[in-house]
Amino acid sequence: MKLRFDNQFARLGDKYSVKMKPRPLPNPKMVSCNLLGAELIDLPSGEMSSEAALNFFSGAEIIAGAEPLAMVYAGHQFGGYSPQLGDGRGLLLGQVRNKKNILWDIHLKGAGQTPFCRGADGRAVLRSSIREYLASEALHHLGIPTTRALCLISSDEPVMREKMETAAGLIRLSENHIRFGSFEYFFYTNQHDELKKLADYVLEIHYPDLGDDDSPYDRMLLEIAGRTADMIALWQAFGFAHGVMNTDNMSILGQTFDYGPYGFMEAFDPGYICNHSDDMGRYAFDQQPNIGLWNCMALGHAMVPLIMPGTIEHMKSHYQARFFECYHQLMRRKLGLETEATSDPELINWLLTLLKDHKIDYTIFFRALSDGCSEYGHDFAEWFDSYHKRLEQEKTAPEQRRQNMRATNPKYILRNYLVQTAIEQAEQGNFSEIDKLLELLNNPFCDQPHFDSYAAEPPEWGRHLEISCSS
Repeated sequence: MKLRFDNQFARLGDKYSVKMKPRPLPNPKMVSCNLLGAELIDLPSGEMSSEAALNFFSGAEIIAGAEPLAMVYAGHQFGGYSPQLGDGRGLLLGQVRNKKNILWDIHLKGAGQTPFCRGADGRAVLRSSIREYLASEALHHLGIPTTRALCLISSDEPVMREKMETAAGLIRLSENHIRFGSFEYFFYTNQHDELKKLADYVLEIHYPDLGDDDSPYDRMLLEIAGRTADMIALWQAFGFAHGVMNTDNMSILGQTFDYGPYGFMEAFDPGYICNHSDDMGRYAFDQQPNIGLWNCMALGHAMVPLIMPGTIEHMKSHYQARFFECYHQLMRRKLGLETEATSDPELINWLLTLLKDHKIDYTIFFRALSDGCSEYGHDFAEWFDSYHKRLEQEKTAPEQRRQNMRATNPKYILRNYLVQTAIEQAEQGNFSEIDKLLELLNNPFCDQPHFDSYAAEPPEWGRHLEISCSS
C-alpha cells in the first residue's frame, strides 16, 4: 500500500507531540470502508480490503513514510481549564498529500495508551466509533464542514466503560487536527515562541493568503471565528447538536470535530440536551451559537501575544454578524425564500415557536413544507397565511422553489435510534446496518424508496436515548 506522506506537523518538533507507535488492536477486522474517504488520499478502493491496509490502520504495522505521533494540547472542558490533555487514545499516523496538493491527516482513534491518556486504557469502543464513523459522513453530505471517516475496525479486546464493551479503531481524515486548545496549551505554559511557531504553521498550511498581511495573526483569528460561526449556523439550521463543545473539540478550520454524544433534533426543542452528562445544559442546542463565540474568545485570549489590542472585540462582532447572516440565509432557503425581507427573522422565529409548542419533528416538517404540505392544524393556519403572502413577493416559479427546497431540506438524518440499531447489531457481529446507513446518508436529500422507513419519526423506545461522553 503506497501513500504519499508529507509529515509537516512532525517537523514542528517534540514540543508539539510525542513520537510513538500504536498498540495494535488484537484480532482486528475491517468491518466498513468509506470509499469516498479513500479517494481523498488517492487510495485505490481495492486496497482498502487488503491485509496491508488492515495492518496499517489497526496499528499492527507502520508503512514506509508514516511517522506516528500523539499531539499535545489543553482545553476548557465544560468551562473549566484543563492544562494538559493531548491525544490520550489517538495517534496521527501521518500526513498524506494527494494529487490535488491537499494535505490530509490520517488519525487512528483507539491506538492505545499515550503519555496523555491520564491513566485511561487508550482505547475507543465499538459503540462510539460507529457513531463518529457515521456522523462525520452524514454531516459532510448535508454540506456541513466536518472531519471525514475512512474505515472502521473491530476487535475482540474487552474494555470497561459503564459496562464491558469491545475495542475498535476508527481512521479519521482531516486537513488538520489542531484545536483551539492547542493554542491554549502554549499560551498558558508561557511558551510564546512555540505559540508563534504553531500560528505560523497554521498560516503557511491553511491560510497562505494571509501570510503577507500586515496583521496576519489578527486576520487568521477573524477567519477562524468566521468559519466557526458558519459551521454553527449550519448546525442550527439542520438541527444538529454537538454535545461537547470544549475548546479541545474545536477545529481551527471551522470543521465539526470529535463526535461524542451528538444528536439530531427530532421533536423540536430549542433547549435540547443531547449529552446526559451535561447536567447544567451548557451545551444545549440553543446555547451552541453563544458557546461558539465563548470558545473563539478563549482562542483569542490564547493569541494575545500575537495580536493587536482591540482584535478580540473586533472578532466578537465579526462572529456575531457572520452567524446571524449565515443562519438567516439558511433558514430562508429552507422556507424557499431567495430574497431577503426585514420581516423574515420574525417569520422564522414564529415558526420555531409553533414547532416547539406542538412538538413537531423538525426535519419531517421542513421536508413536508418542501412538497407544499400545509396541513399542520388550526394553530399553524395564521403562520401559513403569512408565509404564503411572503412567497408572493418571490419571483421563483413554484416547481423551481420545490426543487430548491428539497435540495435544502433533507429527507434523511442520522437519528439516534438508527445509530443505536446499527450498534446493537454490530455488537452481535452483524455489521451490515453500518454500510446500509452509510449508503442512505450519502444522499440525504434524495428520495430513496427502499429507505422510506428511515425517514419516519422514531419509535417510542428511540425517542429518549441517553448518550454520554463515555467512549
